[in-house]
Amino acid sequence: VQLQASGGGLMQAGDSLRLSCAASGRTLSMGTMAWFRQAPGKEREFVAGITWSMSHKSYRDSVMGRSTISRDNVKKVMILQMDSLKPEDTAVYYCAAIRGIDSVVNEAAAAYSSWGQGTLVTVSS
Repeated sequence: VQLQASGGGLMQAGDSLRLSCAASGRTLSMGTMAWFRQAPGKEREFVAGITWSMSHKSYRDSVMGRSTISRDNVKKVMILQMDSLKPEDTAVYYCAAIRGIDSVVNEAAAAYSSWGQGTLVTVSS
């Protein structure tokens, strides 16, 4: 599976962000998809994830309530809508996918076998 992330850029605090992740290749084996992010000097962290069936979605605490993750399995696209951006949201955002179907979102980066190239989001105060 190949993943292509897009939608990053320079934002101001309070703005909204829409990140897209387009999948191609052997997508029949693709299960849970997720967004991770990595800020300078910090470890990669889970942001949000959604299972193949969309029955389970998970968000990290700091983005819960102002973010919505969705996917379209026909169009092979995953979307992250994040509102009320904060400077601490500044990071490179990566989309990722797990091979196989899960019923619960896995928040561990090591569980994901396919990764996109990352898109930089910079939020100024």
